[in-house]
Amino acid sequence: MKIVITGTAYPYRGGLAAYNERLARQFVVEGNDVTVLTFTLQYPGFLFPGKTQFIDGPPPEGLDIKRRINSVNPFNWISTGRMLRKEKPDILVFKYWLPFMAPCFGTIARIARSNRHTKVICIFDNVVPHEKRPGDRMLTRYFTSAIDGAVAMSESVLSDLYAFRKDIPVRLSPHPLFDNFGSGISKEDALTKLGLDKGRPCVLFFGFVRGYKGLDLLLEAFSDERVRALDLQLIVAGEFYEDEKPYREITDRNKINDTVIFFNRFINDSEVPVFFSAADLVAQPYKSATQSGVTQIAYHFAKPMVVTDVGGLREIVPDGKCGYVVKPEPQAIAGAIADFFGNDRKEIYRKNILQEKKKYSWDKMTGSLMEIYRNYTGYDNKE
Repeated sequence: MKIVITGTAYPYRGGLAAYNERLARQFVVEGNDVTVLTFTLQYPGFLFPGKTQFIDGPPPEGLDIKRRINSVNPFNWISTGRMLRKEKPDILVFKYWLPFMAPCFGTIARIARSNRHTKVICIFDNVVPHEKRPGDRMLTRYFTSAIDGAVAMSESVLSDLYAFRKDIPVRLSPHPLFDNFGSGISKEDALTKLGLDKGRPCVLFFGFVRGYKGLDLLLEAFSDERVRALDLQLIVAGEFYEDEKPYREITDRNKINDTVIFFNRFINDSEVPVFFSAADLVAQPYKSATQSGVTQIAYHFAKPMVVTDVGGLREIVPDGKCGYVVKPEPQAIAGAIADFFGNDRKEIYRKNILQEKKKYSWDKMTGSLMEIYRNYTGYDNKE
């Protein structure tokens, strides 16, 4: 089949790019002709909160990635849509995460599918964004009215989607494993590479920092006496997309500066195994969420997690089996951390994770997309 994936990819960085590239690889393995259309301009510089949108290094091997889309140029949207209408891919996949992209994606989708051949299927990270702004619902409605089917990666996203569309085929398919980071290394080697104390257990907070991710809750949890008594290290690995000062003030006020180690920068793919190999426990203290790619990296490296009971996180991390699901409150987070290290839960949770992670293969995601396509065409890719 001829499949086009539209969205973030090399030379852009981050989880969205990693996801689209890994999805493309899975479709290629299954024998499809796959092109990834990415941006010439993703965000105008003044709208991007990080230091750079781009990643250093060569393009991923074996993938056909074309830079074509300008997110703010309507003439570009029209020309891209016309190109796709003419080329007639069987499936046009969008990865939707932010209403800012709705005018661009919605226009391209409308024009492309006007050939009456191409089916537009969207994988939704979010339908409603974590940080809401005026016009979000109007923009999202513009995009969702232009698609033929959808995949939601959590129950909360599915529920949000049904507020916009109930007349299209939709599948619930969890975020697959981020298994593209290779194998882990020994904990000792990882701690050496990071310059950390080899005698102290580690909790990892991974990914860019924004308010909804609840790093402040985790820092307050580390001031809890139950956690202080454990003599842990907290690794905060990711670029701050907002002011770092309030977080530093929490560490100063609670006198945990010698406990918290900040790596305030984008973490390259090659470094991911180092940070996760150093960790005993991965913390996701989010205040709001749908699902998280960090969870699927933790599964890949068989790391237990403490997550908060928001969005779809509890669907992915079985409480008391692969980690903890707690209220988004410092005391609750501290209680989970204290239980994990105080009662030596690491090995039993790790064994459970090795079984649980089998649910999250990439062929399940491509299978969901193909189910939606077959809903319209009756096509069977096993023929």
